[in-house]
Amino acid sequence: MTSQAADRPEPVGVTRRSKITPEREQEFYDAVLEQLRECGYDSVTMEGIAASTRCSKSTLYRQWKTKPQFVAAALRSHRRTRCIDTGSLADDLREAARAAGELSGRDTKLLQALAHAAPQDPELKCALREALVEPEIAALKEIIRRGVERGEVPADHPALEYIPAQMFGVLRIRPVLEGEDADPDYLVRFVEAAVLPALGLT
Repeated sequence: MTSQAADRPEPVGVTRRSKITPEREQEFYDAVLEQLRECGYDSVTMEGIAASTRCSKSTLYRQWKTKPQFVAAALRSHRRTRCIDTGSLADDLREAARAAGELSGRDTKLLQALAHAAPQDPELKCALREALVEPEIAALKEIIRRGVERGEVPADHPALEYIPAQMFGVLRIRPVLEGEDADPDYLVRFVEAAVLPALGLT
C-alpha cells in the first residue's frame, strides 16, 4: 500500500526528513533488495526504485541522499536475529545449517550483487556485514559457547574457530562449483559429514 501524503514534496526551504511510515519505508527497502538480487548493484538506480514503488525521486533523495546510503539502509533493515537452542551442540549445528539453507538463495544473490561494490564503499561494506555476516557469526559463536559450557567439546578444540568459515564457505562456493544453492538438505549433510566429525561429535 502506498501513501501519497508520504511522497508529497515538502515546501521549499524545509530540510527535515520526509514523514515516511515504517510500512512505506520497508516497501522501499524491499524494492531495493529485490532489484539487487535480480539486476546487480550497478543496475539499481534511485529512478528505478522510485518508478517501481510509485513515488518521486525527490522523496528518495531527501530521505537517503545517495544510492550507497539507500542500499546500506535496506541491508540494515534486512538484519535478523535467530535463537537456536536444542540442548545439543550437534543438533544446534544441524538446525543452524537448515536455517541458513532456507535463506541461502536470497542471501547468496545479495552477496554476489554487492561483491564488487562493497569493497569500494566503507558504509556499504559495513552494512553488508551487519545485515548478513555478523548476525550469523554471532549465532554460531553462541551455539559453540553453550556446547563448550555443557562439556560437549573442549574450549581449546582446534576445529571450533573454523566453523563459521566452513558454513559461510559452503554457502558461497556451492553456487560457483555446482551451479546450485546450498539448500537445507545439502548444508545439513555437510555438517554431518564434515563439521561434526571434525569436532568429534559423530
